[in-house]
Amino acid sequence: MSLPDASRSLAVAVDLGTTTIAASLLDTVSGALLAREGSLNPQRPYGADVVSRLEYACRGEAERRTLSRLVNAELERLVTALLSRTGMPATALSQVAIAANPAMSHLLLDLPVESLAFPPYRPRMTSSHRVSARSLGWSLDAQLYVFPSPGGFVGGDLVAFLHGLGVRPSSLTPCPSLFIDLGTNGEIALLAGGRLYATSAAAGPAFEGGNLACGMAALAGAIRSVRMTGSRLEWETIGEVVPRGLCGSGVLDTMMLLLAEGVVDLTGRLLLPAEVRTNLANRIVELGGEPAFIVYRDAASLVYLSQGDIRQLQLAKAAIRAGIDVLLARAGIEASDLAEVVLTGSFGVSLNPVGLKSVGIFTENMVQVARFVTEGALAGVEETLRSASYAVVEQLAASLTIIPLSGTPVFERRFLAEMDFPRLEPV
Repeated sequence: MSLPDASRSLAVAVDLGTTTIAASLLDTVSGALLAREGSLNPQRPYGADVVSRLEYACRGEAERRTLSRLVNAELERLVTALLSRTGMPATALSQVAIAANPAMSHLLLDLPVESLAFPPYRPRMTSSHRVSARSLGWSLDAQLYVFPSPGGFVGGDLVAFLHGLGVRPSSLTPCPSLFIDLGTNGEIALLAGGRLYATSAAAGPAFEGGNLACGMAALAGAIRSVRMTGSRLEWETIGEVVPRGLCGSGVLDTMMLLLAEGVVDLTGRLLLPAEVRTNLANRIVELGGEPAFIVYRDAASLVYLSQGDIRQLQLAKAAIRAGIDVLLARAGIEASDLAEVVLTGSFGVSLNPVGLKSVGIFTENMVQVARFVTEGALAGVEETLRSASYAVVEQLAASLTIIPLSGTPVFERRFLAEMDFPRLEPV
C-alpha cells in the first residue's frame, strides 16, 4: 500500500461480517475515534450463512458479481455516512481497512470462490489485498487493505481480533488462552505450548439473532436480557424501547431460563403447556404449526422463540463446542487448563458467560476465566490503522496453525455428543 498523503488523515475500519457490518472513522494523526456506523449485510437474501452464499456465487460470474456489488455499495454507503456525520470531506479519507472471514473477503474482491465452496475448502488467496476503492466500483478515492485469510474459513476477522488483544508471534507464552469470535462463521483460536492454533465452525447466524423467527441484530428494540423475578418474566431492550425482536444475548438468556425452569428438556424439545407446572405454561403456544415460547406480546407485536429456533441454537452451540474440543485435543490440554477465555461477537452489548455454560459451550472453569470484548475484530482493525502495524498483522496471520474441521472424525463425534443441552438447576 502506498503511503497516504499527509493531508489525508482519515481512515475507516470495517468488520465485514456475514450477518452484520460495523465501521468506524478514525483520525490517524491523533488516533481519535470520530464515529461508528453499523448495518446488516445486504447479501443476506442470498443466504443466511457463508455456505449458502458460496453456493449462490458458484452458479456463475453474474451471481458472484451481484454479491460483490451489493457489499461494496453498502461499504461505500457506510463510509459516506461516517464522513457526513462528522462533516469531514471525502478528500481527507486515505484508507479503509477491512477484516472479514475468507468467504466475505473473496466476495468483496469478486474473487472466484470454488476453492472455498468445495474440498479442500481453502481460500484462493491467503495473503492480504491492497486495492483501490475505485477498482471495486466505489466513487470514493481511497486505498483498501483487506486483512489476510490464513486458511480454511479462518479469516481476517480472527486475525484482527487477536491483533487488537496484543497477541504476537514473538511473544507467545505457555499460558493456555482461548479466543472465540462467536458469529455466523464462528472462529476459534487457542494459544497453548507456545503455538497458536485456529479453526472455524459453521455456527450459523443464531448467536447474532439471525435466521430466527423473531431474531434481529443488536439494534434498538432488541431484547438483550431475559430473567425471572419471582414468578414474573422480565426483559430489557437495547435503547430501552418497546421490544422488536431478540438479539443473540437475549436468545441465550431465554434459553438459559427455559432450560433452568424445565420448559425445554435436555434434547431441546419445547414442552407442551400441559407438561409445564409453572405459569410459564401460559407462554407456550402453537405458531406456524410448531410450539413457541412467548417472550413479549402486546396488541401490536409478538416476540417469541420457536421450536425451530431452539434447534438452530443446538446446531450452533454443538459446532462451537466441538470446535473448541478439537483444538484442546490437538494441543493436548483440557478445558480446565485454560487460564483465559476471551469472547467477542455481534450478539449484543455484552454477554453473560453463564449463558454459554447453560447451553453447553463453556465449562465452569471457562466461565470463571472468561471476559467479553465489545467489537473485538473492529477494535483490532482500528489498532492496525492507528499504529500502521500491517507487517505485524501479516506475521500474526502466518503464525496460525489452521486445524480443519470438515470431515474430521473427531469433530463429527464431538458435534453429535454436544447436541443435547446440559442439566440446569432452577433459577
